[in-house]
Amino acid sequence: MDERVRFVGRLLDGEKMVALCREFAISRKTGYKIFDRYKEYGLEALTDRSRRPWRYANQLPQQVEAAILNLKREKPYWGARKIRERLLRRFSCEVKVPARSTIHAVLDRYGLVQRRGRRRNHAQGTPLSLGQKPNELWCTDYKGEFLLGNKKYCYPLTVTDHASRYLLLCEALESTCEALAVTAFARLFKERGLPTSIRSDNGVPFASPNSLFNLSKLSVWWLRLGITIERIQPGHPQQNGRHERCTSHSKRKPRAPRAGTACSSRANSMIFSKSSTTSGPMRPWT
Repeated sequence: MDERVRFVGRLLDGEKMVALCREFAISRKTGYKIFDRYKEYGLEALTDRSRRPWRYANQLPQQVEAAILNLKREKPYWGARKIRERLLRRFSCEVKVPARSTIHAVLDRYGLVQRRGRRRNHAQGTPLSLGQKPNELWCTDYKGEFLLGNKKYCYPLTVTDHASRYLLLCEALESTCEALAVTAFARLFKERGLPTSIRSDNGVPFASPNSLFNLSKLSVWWLRLGITIERIQPGHPQQNGRHERCTSHSKRKPRAPRAGTACSSRANSMIFSKSSTTSGPMRPWT
């Protein structure tokens, strides 16, 4: 406002409009508009005006908005759908009844809508055992896919013994589907027996977010075999850190498989080094 007062004052002192507009960095059209407002309304015209539009194209009629609020106050448990049905009966063809979303927006603007918190099911881990004896706890995970020479991805499935850090399995699979994982674990159980517990993350195929208790077919199979399942807490990979350290340096990128050879064949399995371990109690595979 102070700049407008100075501008008008200097015009009244006799200065030229063009020079003043150039000095104040405004157009001549704006300069004449300010001066015309001053001549018509005085100093009050130089104050900042509201930028609110004169009319709203989609604004509801006052009677319709008042009817919506009155119905909501009469029936506090009614929602936008029931209120709209009542408005259709009341106004018939006289007034265009707004949509249900518009009625809900009116109620929300006046604080007549009770907002509900969004329910989110967060996956939780299970109590983790220490696994101090060999074959008491196995850790399993996929070590990240990588592209082979034949332009196909390889998914290495690894299993280690938590206590001895013995790498029990490092199998190159074509995908993370449950069928391939079941085949790999079945062969491992026949060779090594059954452990007491198996620790994994909440990813596929070890868990299923859309099933009861996040149990996948693979984990249900483990439970039927009498194996306890341990899940690490999401966002805490350090709970399975020993398995990560044991398998990160023991695998290397394999050669591309020959034509017609499956990625999951033992000939294309990744090379790993076996460390010395002391055999522990193991339940036989039947």
